[in-house]
Amino acid sequence: MLTIIRKVTDAMAVFAPDFVRPAEKCLFRIYRDTRFSANKLPYKTHVAAWWSHEGLEKTSGAGYYFHIDAKEVVVAAGAWMPEKDQLAAIRHWLLDHHAEFSKLLQRAAVRKVFSEFEGNSLVRPPQGFPKEHPAMDLIRCRQWGLSTSLPASAALEPDFAKVLARHFKLAAPVVDALNMPLEAALGSRKKVLFGLC
Repeated sequence: MLTIIRKVTDAMAVFAPDFVRPAEKCLFRIYRDTRFSANKLPYKTHVAAWWSHEGLEKTSGAGYYFHIDAKEVVVAAGAWMPEKDQLAAIRHWLLDHHAEFSKLLQRAAVRKVFSEFEGNSLVRPPQGFPKEHPAMDLIRCRQWGLSTSLPASAALEPDFAKVLARHFKLAAPVVDALNMPLEAALGSRKKVLFGLC
């Protein structure tokens, strides 16, 4: 798994340099948190990796993900359940940039390979947002991104890392767009903290 992650990371240096990090930092642990689960089995049934943007926490912001289990390989990219501040930042960004973001999601090449994240949308508009906004379907979301699944046998192919990298490259504009408001917030926080820039 670490070898696959390293190969994908090497390819990402070209189209996603802010996501290049050691393979050990991308790999998720194999242990499950069983404290609040009826299922007390200690290990996960899949192995997974996540590439997050430099400067953001491991599980925050928009990034790239894949996992392998006995049934399938899941490949995804986007912002999955962002933290409260990040959720608000993305929603405010979508107020003005929803048309360009929708174009990224609707590109023919993207539609051929990926589906959008489904579910987990608010029933009503978030508080403080205009109810009649043309992008309310996007603003009500609590996660944004793309995913697809491949047969489990794909993980055994010699070009598996190249396939993952091609998927990530295709999704890169969506990830970059979602991170735009988060990077802006990160930059302003650095200015306040260090008095630089």
